[in-house]
Amino acid sequence: MSLRFTVSKSDGDRRPSDIQGEVNQLFEGDEPSACGAAAAGEAAPADDEDAVVVVLKGDSNPKESSPFINSSEAAAEKSQQYDGKNMALFEEEMDTRPMVSSLLSTLANYSNLPQGCKEHEEAENNEAEPARKKPVKAPQLGTLMGVYMPCIQNIFGVILFLRMTWLVGIGGVIGTFIIVFMCCATTMLTAISMSAIATNGVVPAGGSYYMISRSLGPEFGGAVGICFYLGTTYAGAMYILGAIELLLIYIAPKAAIFPIEGLEGAEAEAALLNNMRVYGTILLTSMATVVFVGVKYVNKLALVFLACVILSILAVYAGVIKTGIEPPIFPVCILGNRTLVWKNFDVCAKTIETANGTVTTQLWNIFCDSPFLNATCDKYFAANNVSQIQGIPGITSGVLADNLFGTYYEKGDLIDKSLLESVQEHDDPVTNANRYVLADITSFFTLLVGIYFPSVTGIMAGSNRSGDLRDAQKSIPIGTIAAITTTSTVYMTSVFLFGACIEGVVLRDKFGEGVHGNLVIGTLAWPSPWVIVIGSFFSTCGAGLQSLTGAPRLLQAIAKDGIVPALRIFGHGKANGEPTWSLLLTACICESGILIASLDAVAPILSMFFLMCYMFVNLACALQTLLRTPNWRPRFKFYHWTLSFLGMSLCLTLMFICSWYYAIVAMGIAGSIYKYIEFAGAEKEWGDGIRGLSLSAARYALMRLEEGPPHTKNWRPQLLVLVSTDAEQNVEQPRLLSLTNQLKAGKGLTIVGTALEGTYLANHEQAQRADQALRKLMETEKVKGFCQVTVSSNLRDASSHLLQASGLGGLKHNAVLVSWPRNWKHGDEHQTWRNFVELVRETTIARLALLVPKNISAFPSNGERFTEGHIDVWWIVHDGGMLMLLPFLLRQHKVWRKCKMRIFTVAQMDDNSIQMKKDLTTFLYHLRIDAMVEVVEMHDSDISAYTYEKTLVMEQRSQMLKQINLTKTEREREIQSITDSSRGSIRRKNPAAVTTQLSVTEEPPATSKEEKPEEESKSASSPVSPPAQVQLIHDNTTPASPATPATPLTPAEETQSPGEQIQRTWTEKCDGKAAKPLGVTTQEDIKDIFNMKPEWENLNQSNVRRMHTALRLNEVILKKSSEAKLVLLNMPGPPKNRTSDENYMEFLEVLTEGLNRVLLVRGGGREVITIYS
Repeated sequence: MSLRFTVSKSDGDRRPSDIQGEVNQLFEGDEPSACGAAAAGEAAPADDEDAVVVVLKGDSNPKESSPFINSSEAAAEKSQQYDGKNMALFEEEMDTRPMVSSLLSTLANYSNLPQGCKEHEEAENNEAEPARKKPVKAPQLGTLMGVYMPCIQNIFGVILFLRMTWLVGIGGVIGTFIIVFMCCATTMLTAISMSAIATNGVVPAGGSYYMISRSLGPEFGGAVGICFYLGTTYAGAMYILGAIELLLIYIAPKAAIFPIEGLEGAEAEAALLNNMRVYGTILLTSMATVVFVGVKYVNKLALVFLACVILSILAVYAGVIKTGIEPPIFPVCILGNRTLVWKNFDVCAKTIETANGTVTTQLWNIFCDSPFLNATCDKYFAANNVSQIQGIPGITSGVLADNLFGTYYEKGDLIDKSLLESVQEHDDPVTNANRYVLADITSFFTLLVGIYFPSVTGIMAGSNRSGDLRDAQKSIPIGTIAAITTTSTVYMTSVFLFGACIEGVVLRDKFGEGVHGNLVIGTLAWPSPWVIVIGSFFSTCGAGLQSLTGAPRLLQAIAKDGIVPALRIFGHGKANGEPTWSLLLTACICESGILIASLDAVAPILSMFFLMCYMFVNLACALQTLLRTPNWRPRFKFYHWTLSFLGMSLCLTLMFICSWYYAIVAMGIAGSIYKYIEFAGAEKEWGDGIRGLSLSAARYALMRLEEGPPHTKNWRPQLLVLVSTDAEQNVEQPRLLSLTNQLKAGKGLTIVGTALEGTYLANHEQAQRADQALRKLMETEKVKGFCQVTVSSNLRDASSHLLQASGLGGLKHNAVLVSWPRNWKHGDEHQTWRNFVELVRETTIARLALLVPKNISAFPSNGERFTEGHIDVWWIVHDGGMLMLLPFLLRQHKVWRKCKMRIFTVAQMDDNSIQMKKDLTTFLYHLRIDAMVEVVEMHDSDISAYTYEKTLVMEQRSQMLKQINLTKTEREREIQSITDSSRGSIRRKNPAAVTTQLSVTEEPPATSKEEKPEEESKSASSPVSPPAQVQLIHDNTTPASPATPATPLTPAEETQSPGEQIQRTWTEKCDGKAAKPLGVTTQEDIKDIFNMKPEWENLNQSNVRRMHTALRLNEVILKKSSEAKLVLLNMPGPPKNRTSDENYMEFLEVLTEGLNRVLLVRGGGREVITIYS
């Protein structure tokens, strides 16, 4: 906001800085009355030499941060100025919240922008030298000249003069009245809706486009604005074609470049259309030149064109009155019942009696081969009599009864008078067809609607001039509704008057060929037909100029809004703002309409565009009324949503009545523009009704979602993606969002959340930066969803808050995606993995699915493509089908589309692996999932020495970290020494086998064939893990084999000595030899037993069993899936005993060791996939 005024220096030689300081005090509440005077513009003239310009500038964008926080030194200085003032309580907010006095004075100075200026909300900060701008003259137009007369001029047009009588003749008085009533009712209802919108606040210049875009949003506004622009442009083409038709048929038929004389049928029609094209192009070029040279000339001629329209209509009414007294003489010549083209003959008779006897006429010579009475004549001419009827019998003649009902023709049919007798043999072809009045097009009811509707358009003329009105909110409703009432009355009365005054065959004669080539409505006019011909010619030319003037400005307004990037070039123009490029495009589009060359073909096209525009005006009013938005307070009170809905329904109905295929094309154009703006257009927030509708629909949908959980068929992962940020609030794991995009493909709910440590007040700016970073990354990765930043005293609580509070109502996440904690074994990262394990526990309690990608940096980006490979699923326990569903969703994305799916499951010794494979294949067939199936048989095997050594290292490290409070460096050194000593003891037994098994880093080690375990001995494990259990992988529904390492030991076994237990359960594994049967002990075995370490006896047997399972599974997975692009694996549940959290992390590390990309999956406790449709 910038306020500019001048202060006179006549009261002394004060410096500008002193004056500026006094002005500041005025606005700070020192002298409120002076403030009002200064802001109201009571200042010295701009040309006063002793005047100083003082500018008060404030930031038009409200500050995000609270002024009471982080107050700067400037604020401290400002507070000193407020000492002792009565506004000191609000001194910190004066920059963002001005005093009421200054606000009111600013609003009082607001003036409507004139026609063609920028919209009122556009900033003018970049305008050069605003002080030198000339003051804008206040608009002075009232209701009559500003709204009523422009609407009258635009509504009355070419259709009234050229087609109205033909419409009455073809459709009948009743049918035409229905058409007129429907169209007029549509425009009246639209005018009511438009009045409500126009009086709901200030409407700058822009008319219907402005109203629709600000009510329905930029997408609808742009689509309908362009449709309205196309309609206005084609209206210009229609007016030009009408003017050329008047010129070539009624005013100067001799001027035709392509002669029509002597041509028949298609040749004559083609010659007429070519003449229309040539002269239409010439007239269009002339009009475009006039508009380019200066629109002021168009405005000066506007009153002349308006006078022509009014005089023409008055001449028609005067002629109707005269027919009741003395009907004009316009005879029509009828042969049998066929109407003759009155051309090249003077008397409507075959012969006439003269003093010298019977003489043949010119009409005889047309139908006979000689002027003699014994000549050979046309059969129909010889068999029927010639009669002459009065073309304008008058209002009292009773001809209305004959014209009540319609008569529709096929193209080429004869225009006949059905009440007269006709002698004709049905088999005889029509000869001399060019001598009769023929139907030039096939007519039907819907065609008449499409041709007539353009005659009621133009109701936006007043709103388009809103910038020139003295009081737009008062003038637009009154003027528009009065103009529609007047024009509707004229149209409806003209239907009855034409039907009551003019003979039916004359009404159906489109070009007046039966009345000496006169304009049919001109035959009714008084005092002369030329009044109508000349008046309608000038009025159509004027209407065409108005269209060529208004359409480019409408396109320029759309282009300047910036919502359609492709149209930005059309926002530029000449130095005075005239839209040069827009005018050029408008002329080109208008030329395409002129090349059609048929008024009857162009009219339905522009009807579509206008009807679509009116439909959305009604929709905007209905939406605003139904949503009851707080800002919807129109001054015009005579509206209701039912009226708007009825108007919208009428518009839609008329679109399909006029032409269903044109309607579909128009909707397709509007829909394409809508999607284009939505995809590539500028982001605009205009407080539109669609946003309110979206909120209402969202509330309704959320309430419906509360009724119950979704059905299994509708289940899809609604992800809460937990990411971490660095010190600069940049996301540390961007590939998490890539994986999210590949899983979701834009469907379902996605919430990307991050946690910050601290207090919200102290970290508000960091939270905002993190939010912006999340939004930017989501846009880059094309993830559609929401982001949420939570600040809490510690990261653990913040993550828990995200887990609990994200989402709204039924629209909540059902799955959590979080990355595996990297470098969790480092001493300074101990809190990270503790938070991770707590998160696993919380998702289990909340019955949420959990997805944990390990080594996330190795996952593909959205731009990568796998041309081949496999997605391997290791289905060890049943998790509700998550392991089946996730690969299917991934393969919908182009990154994974070429990968094939393989499913591995584990069979115990007692299981029939062949039957398991058949059952699983059948199950996948019913699931409609294409995948290869393999059942892995894991035989019973004993716990190896390596397992004990691995467990020992794990437990010793865990105890050391708990008991010894060392510095970070010392702790790492101590851990390293223990690890090195353990590795040394194992290497002495088998150096080659330990290389891959002791990797403790996040990065995947090299997996060459030499490093892979060669043995395929397997450990059995069961498929199901109930939620209450916290063992690694086992099932309480399937009996486990007594020899299975995962099976708890019985009390009898626990009482055995450690040596006996070891003898039963241990076989050397790492030597590369096959496992030996139980009870078979060799000399080498006895030697190894005596080499056992005594500390193994004190190991927790539960940890030993878990480590054994993890190692065996990892060995099998590495053997089968080392080359897979992605491995999906059941994630074991966390231990109930929190002292074993680090052991849990070690088990997972061992389980996934050596794999490049792993996705650990933990189900949420419900079925997510079904075989039923």
